[in-house]
Amino acid sequence: MKEGPELSRVAALVGDPARANMLTALMGGTALTASELAIEAGVTQQTASSHLSRLTDGGLVRVAAQGRHRYFALAGPQVAGMLEAIMGVAALSGPRRTRPGPRDQAMREARVCYDHLAGTLGVSLHDALLARGLIRETDSALSVSPEGRAWFCDFGIDMDRLEAARRPVCKACLDWSVRRSHLAGSLGAALLDRFVANGWARREAGSRVVAFTPPGHRAFTGLLAR
Repeated sequence: MKEGPELSRVAALVGDPARANMLTALMGGTALTASELAIEAGVTQQTASSHLSRLTDGGLVRVAAQGRHRYFALAGPQVAGMLEAIMGVAALSGPRRTRPGPRDQAMREARVCYDHLAGTLGVSLHDALLARGLIRETDSALSVSPEGRAWFCDFGIDMDRLEAARRPVCKACLDWSVRRSHLAGSLGAALLDRFVANGWARREAGSRVVAFTPPGHRAFTGLLAR
């Protein structure tokens, strides 16, 4: 038997269509009940419970009890990054769908990937921060420059808190629709939180779409150009 991670076990968990639909539904970072995930997967609640048990045992999903309800969420940002990367491969090699509608266009423009900004605007943010030297790439790893640290603090981000946490501050995440990297890690999540807190953007209910207001879009574009 070969040593190393059991890739086939994780692939089998993700590869089932019902489980794949459940995991995709959890990509928005919101915890959902088994009933809600059954609807997303198009299966009975009993079947959904069986799938969720396998996903939980496999370490891809975590569960929290609150009162009489049990809420399921992705086990962490690493799982979300894996799913986003698989979506990119599927977009390149999978069967072609019919032309996407307006809702799909909004998903391509700006969406949440677990807890950070993805889509065209997410990639633009990543590229602008690199171009301005606020984040740096060394041997395919991202880090915050001293100038960037001061800039993010001025933007209202508590860098001391981010740096004290166990989660990586900066991380590149392959964007499935643009097929280039957007910014993940605790910094990516904090930036999205600031955009929402500033009133530039809002999360669409029941969707991964992040909708920027016209003034918010202008402010976002101006932020990248500073």
